[in-house]
Amino acid sequence: MFDMTAVTRRRLFGILPGMLGTALTKAAERKPTVAGHPWVYAATQAKYDIYPILDRIFADMSWAGIEAIELMSTALEPVDAVQRIGDLSAKYRLPVIGMSHEGAMYDRAQYAAIVEKAERLIGRLAQVGGRTLGTSVGDPGKRKKTPQELDAQADVVKKLMDICAKNKVVLNLHNHIYEVRDDEYDLKGTLARVPGVKLGPDLDWLKGAGIDPVDFIRRYGGRIVYAHLRDRKADGVWSEAMGEGTTDYVAIGQAFREVNFEGDVAIELAHPRGFQPTRPLRESLKMSREYVRKTMGW
Repeated sequence: MFDMTAVTRRRLFGILPGMLGTALTKAAERKPTVAGHPWVYAATQAKYDIYPILDRIFADMSWAGIEAIELMSTALEPVDAVQRIGDLSAKYRLPVIGMSHEGAMYDRAQYAAIVEKAERLIGRLAQVGGRTLGTSVGDPGKRKKTPQELDAQADVVKKLMDICAKNKVVLNLHNHIYEVRDDEYDLKGTLARVPGVKLGPDLDWLKGAGIDPVDFIRRYGGRIVYAHLRDRKADGVWSEAMGEGTTDYVAIGQAFREVNFEGDVAIELAHPRGFQPTRPLRESLKMSREYVRKTMGW
């Protein structure tokens, strides 16, 4: 009797190695999108509002070879933001990858206001093509949050994740120093309450908190979907561009490969208060973009 099952099995075993090889090749070939975050521009603006200078920011990032832009939430607040940002994105061929957003999420009294604002802005983010939301949970000052505050914070994060999912946006927890000081107390408190949340670490803030970015990537690799890149000198002062500091981005790139990182990254330059740039910001962005390509292979 003709054994169709045996033939099918032989065909399957013959096909699977090829399919697996193709999948592995595609995974190996995938490179993260290298976006830009406009903090260095916002730092010089009233209330950190980048909306009045969006045209300059889009033009600079496009010129510098940046592949996408991560907006700050203030850019999406004006009623005409969607139209204007869409026009700029098309003009400069610079897609919007996402948005950074912050709120005092540990304060339960602010729950309704935070959720209402986030729902409006996430909807607008989706309209301009954004797919990631970098979320900062709020700094209570020089103290640890109480367990009750961490509970309230987790409730907001869960709600924002639901809103993001409806808009095909992925929320990631972004960190400054306060989330990861004291043995990552704040971050671990959120992760314990929201096990499914993804991470978008700022690797430079990790270093500022005394945490090795390479170790962090290896410990949390499966959760990391996004990351902010910046450089600092041996004395801890931010460098004007990436490549002018001492952060080991070769080792960081290798760590990302070890954990099979499949997310994206953003160059987020920052300068010390009162610093006078020695070159146009677009040139520092271009230097940084080339440095990421050289050291990380992206």
